Amino acid sequence: MKLTEAEYPIGAVPVDGYGPGFFRVGGNVHEGAVIVSPVGVSGWGGIADRAGLLALAGQVDLLFLGMGADIAVPPADLIAELDGLGVMTEPMSSPSAARSYNVLLAEGRRVACALIPV
Repeated sequence: MKLTEAEYPIGAVPVDGYGPGFFRVGGNVHEGAVIVSPVGVSGWGGIADRAGLLALAGQVDLLFLGMGADIAVPPADLIAELDGLGVMTEPMSSPSAARSYNVLLAEGRRVACALIPV
């Protein structure tokens, strides 16, 4: 099987890796939870910090919501609010969210991820 390295659009920042309490995004290490979007990487206060997620409206069509080491169900009202703003949300574990984000980013899709550390 032939493997090819992913190619990302110019200016896009992929999630390069993660570990206990951190994410490596675009070659830089970020401690704690992060939002990775078309405008860059920012710190995030977790599910209770809705402002960063709601600010994605108009920038992305899909948000991968990384809930940590395991999948957890985010508040239904948050999902409904994002949906009302045109942002489809997919909750999953943070490792899965980072991988899914990278795949769709390489396809040139309007995507973001919000990741809680493992």
